[in-house]
Amino acid sequence: MLIDTYDRVATDLRVSLTDRCNLRCTYCMPEEGLQWLAKPDLLSDDEIVRLVRIAVTQLGINEVRFTGGEPLLRPGLVSIVEQCAALTPRPKMSLTTNGIGLKRTAAALKAAGLDRVNVSLDTLRPDVFKTLTRRDRHHDVLAGLEAARDAGLTPVKVNTVLMPGLNSDEAPDLLAWAVEHGYELRFIEQMPLDAQHGWKRDGMITAGDILSSLRTRFTLSAEGDGERGSAPAERWLVDGGPHRVGVIASVTRPFCRACDRTRLTADGQVRTCLFAREETDLRGALRSGAPDEEIARIWRLAMWGKKAGSGLDDPSFLQPDRPMSAIGG
Repeated sequence: MLIDTYDRVATDLRVSLTDRCNLRCTYCMPEEGLQWLAKPDLLSDDEIVRLVRIAVTQLGINEVRFTGGEPLLRPGLVSIVEQCAALTPRPKMSLTTNGIGLKRTAAALKAAGLDRVNVSLDTLRPDVFKTLTRRDRHHDVLAGLEAARDAGLTPVKVNTVLMPGLNSDEAPDLLAWAVEHGYELRFIEQMPLDAQHGWKRDGMITAGDILSSLRTRFTLSAEGDGERGSAPAERWLVDGGPHRVGVIASVTRPFCRACDRTRLTADGQVRTCLFAREETDLRGALRSGAPDEEIARIWRLAMWGKKAGSGLDDPSFLQPDRPMSAIGG
């Protein structure tokens, strides 16, 4: 079991498979100049599977989310999913992706044992997409979403970040589109994830702003805390249901008290929080020949020291120096 001093138990593991990405979203990374991890520093496929196995069989993890960077850039992704699906007990498995490679991989991922996907899409306008991501790939994301839905990687969740002056007026249109296509839309408050440290609290679009915009066209009914559990998204029924929309208010309504996550970076470090300043090395233990029991002990000790909150609710919060692409969302 991965328990901390605040009696929170981590059962959800986020695994970053790579720090690389084929987009350059303005709120995540600069257009150029990032120093990527060297290949020897990255965990191998076998090392990832071993750590997931330890987490599932010894530490109580029952849900695994593969992230990046862009996890579809990992050549061994399908094999990693297949091996993790063979574990006993079998964890629930999902993937967070920008969707660009999903058209060609969705069916194989489903066959390997992946349960569902989260796809990032911030706009319905190709020109705005190009401005936000610095790439002209909007059509590929839409095709990837359709492929995921057709392959049965459901519910297909769409993650959207609204940015002032770019897509801040799109919330109602995005929700109408998601309802029409059978996707579950989730708005995420912009967080300090950019390596260039351009995030500013002043002027950010808050959960309250998003809900006010949606209510100009839809009737929203709160789903309730009993349905939410430890999930980061507060969810609302749209026009009485069955469709839902979620809002992840990481900055204005922190949900740290219910956090059940532990994170593994692409280079084998345990992070207790997306915004943690400290990391605990598992890669070194793996490569020095440590047995599973020792790796589990190191992981437990790391999680025992998890802090009460992320610090995002502190107006003086400063962004971590480590690029978020290596840590995973």
